[in-house]
Amino acid sequence: MYPISVENLSFAWGKHKVLDSVSFNIETGTVTSILGPNGSGKTTLLKLLMGFYTPLSGHILLGNDDLKSLDLSLRAKKMAYVPQRHSAVFSYRVLDVVALGRIPYSNVFCKITNHDYSLAGNCLNQLGIEHLAERPYTEISGGEQQLALIARALVQQAEILIMDEPVSGLDYGNQLLLLKQLRRLARSGITCIKTTHYPEHALWTSDRAIFLREGKIIAAGNSVDIINSEMLKKLYNADIKILESEAGSHKMRTCVPIFDDI
Repeated sequence: MYPISVENLSFAWGKHKVLDSVSFNIETGTVTSILGPNGSGKTTLLKLLMGFYTPLSGHILLGNDDLKSLDLSLRAKKMAYVPQRHSAVFSYRVLDVVALGRIPYSNVFCKITNHDYSLAGNCLNQLGIEHLAERPYTEISGGEQQLALIARALVQQAEILIMDEPVSGLDYGNQLLLLKQLRRLARSGITCIKTTHYPEHALWTSDRAIFLREGKIIAAGNSVDIINSEMLKKLYNADIKILESEAGSHKMRTCVPIFDDI
């Protein structure tokens, strides 16, 4: 049994088909990256996985349950969503922003309890940002905000994290910090699914990759197997070379564009 299984999923806006018979399985405790050019259907796929959109056809299974059979509260206890960026209107403390992830477990008055705050503090500590707890969310860096949103997702105690381009807009240092945290979360048993525009990030951190182009999966499998020059050419219509080098005790692969006319 997989935490998420997608079977022949299709979606359309009017007569425009955005996704066409998409099928894949996600394994427990892995990081899966969904790659593709702009307009390929990546964000639409994530929103379908979260139940924000209704598919034209096909099924999304959470374990043995069809997604459409689960109410919003049950979905929120199984899956947590991390958007690209989040603009807070009020200067809430980081601890308050994180504690809002407990809403699916709250009573009818949506009251946040001391126990909820304790769990929020634990999640901040898990991500190494407990020192931000009392800081206004609006006054911390973009990378710190993104980690706070992941902490908010973790406090939902969901088994699956779904992230839409989580490193978008972050500087290089914060990108690496976030990617390292995703690996740690996967090792703890949390299943992570993210979209990305960076194939090298998928090589560094993802167990599996899905290549999406014009609403169809053109490749899916282990990241090191399918992220190669030939497949990247098919995905992006660009010439890209994969280089391997030593990085500490690990061998790292990265992507280098080929500019013949320079």
